[in-house]
Amino acid sequence: MSKIQMTTPIVEMDGDEMTRILWKMIKEHLLLPYIDLKTEYYDLGLKHRDETNDQVTVDSAIATKKYKVAVKCATITPNAARVKEYNLKEMWKSPNGTIRAILDGTVFRAPIVVKGIEPCVKNWKKPITIARHAYGDVYKGSEMKIPGAGKVELVYTAEDGTETRELVHNFTGSGIVQGMHNIDQSIESFARSCFNYALDTKQDLWFATKDTISKKYDHTFKDIFQEIFDADYKEKFEEAGIEYFYTLIDDAVARVMKSEGGYIWACKNYDGDVMSDMVSSAFGSLAMMTSVLVSPEGYYEYEAAHGTVQRHYYKHLKGEETSTNSVATIFAWTGALRKRGEMDGNQELMDFADKLEKATIDTIESGNMTKDLALITTLPNPTVLNSEDFIKAIAERL
Repeated sequence: MSKIQMTTPIVEMDGDEMTRILWKMIKEHLLLPYIDLKTEYYDLGLKHRDETNDQVTVDSAIATKKYKVAVKCATITPNAARVKEYNLKEMWKSPNGTIRAILDGTVFRAPIVVKGIEPCVKNWKKPITIARHAYGDVYKGSEMKIPGAGKVELVYTAEDGTETRELVHNFTGSGIVQGMHNIDQSIESFARSCFNYALDTKQDLWFATKDTISKKYDHTFKDIFQEIFDADYKEKFEEAGIEYFYTLIDDAVARVMKSEGGYIWACKNYDGDVMSDMVSSAFGSLAMMTSVLVSPEGYYEYEAAHGTVQRHYYKHLKGEETSTNSVATIFAWTGALRKRGEMDGNQELMDFADKLEKATIDTIESGNMTKDLALITTLPNPTVLNSEDFIKAIAERL
């Protein structure tokens, strides 16, 4: 059969450990037999990031601005143990943080709902989409170890040289300090992305921070959201029959647990990181959640919402069999291919993405799945497949 042609490349960001192994399998069994795949390839594996002093990460984000669509494999954000393990020059920052800072925008994460995988939260009937702000806060933070007694201040020096100071803490002994920031322009983009996404999908939008404690930082987020909503979206929401409301993050968590789902929950960067893991895990598995960064300029970066599956990778290196769930990584590819098809007017590519997603879901619903899903499925007598056989089962159905 003739392969589906592509006119514009997708930016391909390869990653680390077990997800890197799955990445290769997905391309080999599910993509290359059917598509004349055009990608601009960047190796974001930790060794290559170290060799290029992390320039490869920056280059991949700049390429995404050029081609507008990217697909990313999971990557390691090194801690002290990883620096030693990989003999790194330094503790490189999160590649996702770097890419998101360059592209800005919002990360939308939604669980992949499959029959036979029931949510842990019994009353959840519909998917909950997490809208995660993709710029700043702890991901662009500056940190310092304080060796002993002394004063730490925040200092703002205006362009005319005048200074404004705010005491952080008078240290009487050693400790730690962190400075983080955000910018109004990015918060405004975040708000508009969320409001537009809610209108597109006809879902209620919740937004939650901790403005009672953070009376300037978090309160600014709350105020910007409300100002933009009142000025530009209030009537549109009323016409669409959907609701926007703000609540405290702790109140939101309580409400989420008692809800039926079916809405978008907007969170600041770190809150969204944590809550998307909670939502995906409660819906079934961390490997069953899609993630797309949508920037206000119309750049899209698709990835799985989970990490590099380090434990399975070490088993793989020992030659032991693994049963690693590749669904979210497959859906990262389908999301990117569908968006590329949309932008290029390539219906064949869009149809292929739909068919690959259907083949993936049908494979699980037929009782063939990876171990993580077999442990929680309500389907009788599921067949547990190893990492490659699961992908091959999808290929057969495709």
